[in-house]
Amino acid sequence: MKRINSGFDFCVVGGGLAGLIAGISAARRGAKVAIVQDRPIFGGNSSSEIRMHVCGAHGANMRETGIIEELCLENHYRNPTTNYSIWDSVLYGNARYQENLKIFLNASVSSCEMDGAKIKSVTAWQMTTETWHTIEASIFADCSGDGILAPLSGAEYRIGREAKAEFNETIPPDVADKKTMGMSCLMQAREHTTPKKFIAPDWAHKFTKPEDLHDRNVDIKHTNLWWMEVGGDNDSIHDSEELRDELLRISFGVWDYIKNYSDLKEKYANWVIDWQGFLPGKRESRRYIGDHILTQNDITAEGKFDDIVAYGGWSMDDHFPAGFYHPKAGTIFHPAPSPYGIPYRSLYSANVENLFCAGRCHSATHAAMSSTRVMCTTSLMGQAVGTAAALANKYQTTPRGVYENHIDELKQTLMDDDCYIPWNKREVSELTASASLKASSGTPENLRNGWNRQIGDEPNSWGAKLGDFVEYSFDEPQNVQEVRIVFDSNLDRVDEERNRGAKNMRNFYTLDAPDWKTPETLVKDFKIEVELASGNRKVFEIENNYQRLVKVPLDLQGAKSVRLVPLSTWGSGDVNVFELDVR
Repeated sequence: MKRINSGFDFCVVGGGLAGLIAGISAARRGAKVAIVQDRPIFGGNSSSEIRMHVCGAHGANMRETGIIEELCLENHYRNPTTNYSIWDSVLYGNARYQENLKIFLNASVSSCEMDGAKIKSVTAWQMTTETWHTIEASIFADCSGDGILAPLSGAEYRIGREAKAEFNETIPPDVADKKTMGMSCLMQAREHTTPKKFIAPDWAHKFTKPEDLHDRNVDIKHTNLWWMEVGGDNDSIHDSEELRDELLRISFGVWDYIKNYSDLKEKYANWVIDWQGFLPGKRESRRYIGDHILTQNDITAEGKFDDIVAYGGWSMDDHFPAGFYHPKAGTIFHPAPSPYGIPYRSLYSANVENLFCAGRCHSATHAAMSSTRVMCTTSLMGQAVGTAAALANKYQTTPRGVYENHIDELKQTLMDDDCYIPWNKREVSELTASASLKASSGTPENLRNGWNRQIGDEPNSWGAKLGDFVEYSFDEPQNVQEVRIVFDSNLDRVDEERNRGAKNMRNFYTLDAPDWKTPETLVKDFKIEVELASGNRKVFEIENNYQRLVKVPLDLQGAKSVRLVPLSTWGSGDVNVFELDVR
């Protein structure tokens, strides 16, 4: 057996979307980062091992941006048939080939060493190489879902539902308990051209009538069968193996019912199970206690904290602990505003000084976490934590120290990386603010108003046609290092199949399934023209862009003006640009 010791500025435990994005964001901001992931791939519940589509805030133009939008846009560009192996490769490639980031896959953390109230190192067993990896770091983040570092480090945490009276919430039971939301093994189905028989295994549960399923919706074009759920009445960590066995008995029994007994059996005569998950996707287990515990009342009051660094907007989707064996549909969608703010203080441990927490294990009550647990929301938490870790490394401070001394810088840095923070405006550069601005058509002032998306009825964009231009000019020649552009990726886009908010992946495959495409509103080709004091003109031509946030390095001295000219889109005849910032 080998033993390898290594040192980093920041170590992330867990490679779901929250952990992956935490690691990428910190590495991009200059920290030396490790991600320790106990699976062979990234993505957690969104990966090919579990296959839950990525959900987030409800409402028009509320789609989450930042790194999660970047990953989804790359997936739309590279993966038109929504193949899960390609989605896995998008996530893997962005981690494996990110400068300053080292990945440890198939590595399960089993212990940590403390130095007073700080974690000194974690040790993980990497089964593929029969190696014990001990990783020292100044800052750690637990994005493992189950919160593995909490019991190992002595960090304060909770499991289960609080009593109503503790936080004056209405969703929890009258008496606190250890019950949680359960877990699911999902399946995916595919259509064929001829009828296909299904023979259930002998060990599958037998369901022959709607009452056996409590009349739950089994139409796979309208549900991903999330209600095949158990475990909330059990120990959602230590009973996982037995719970998986029960989920598989349910899943194959449900498909047997659809194919051989239900009123839909003719509709799905040509359909087969294309994939069956054997790794349960979890909804809830441990939750850290941070400097602030987010509550149901915080959410309903819109979470207008001074230290907002992320937001949610999914309903408080509180699944019954009994799951499949509960006589009702499986969950209650308690209303939640969209957006509501998530405070930075709920993203680090209250008693372990150098430990962040992001994802479903962040500091929240059961009721609040029933909303914040969805993956677009946890992705925003991950980016906030990774960016904060880079600042902690820069200033040689703790997560709490970032809150006390650098919270405004954290928020501005997140917004510079295209993370929307409700009720907070991004600061454009002094050069942009003082320049003269003109356009060949339309009203360009929105390009420097600090709002990088449509909010309500305010478009906050420059609307134009292909070939139009917008230009900043300066009274004196300026040194220009970079142009920051925010294009329109249609944050209100929907799925063609179900006319709902577009997900990152499909959960069923029809014969005539349309290809998923790069949003038509995105600018594909454009050029930056810079007029120099020398009389020369520099032209930077960017082709085949498929991202919303684009930073173009210029590194020019003596610039008199900078002009943006959109040349083509991915299908739209109109052009929308939310920001043009010259610095």
